Amino acid sequence: MEMNKHYFYVVECKDGTYYAGYTTDIDQRMKKHNEGKGAKYTRGRGPITLVFAQEFETKEEAMRAEYRFKRLKRPEKERLLAMESEERYVAAKKLSTKL
Repeated sequence: MEMNKHYFYVVECKDGTYYAGYTTDIDQRMKKHNEGKGAKYTRGRGPITLVFAQEFETKEEAMRAEYRFKRLKRPEKERLLAMESEERYVAAKKLSTKL
């Protein structure tokens, strides 16, 4: 039996705001967000762009990462995303294992 993958992800909305969430299927979740059927926050703010994704072994770990990210102030979020972009993350294809 294949184990589920759990992801924490961050998208940027067309208005420049960030939305962070949890999913087990990034492609499907991005599709839902862009169709206006994702989170209430992203409705009307599309199209959205995936800027970060991170894979975890458990749902709890992914949701803890989401919680920590949401508690950051905007400048801290931008620094973290810039650091991840430069060091480990390219075009939503390479998923890191640490936040």
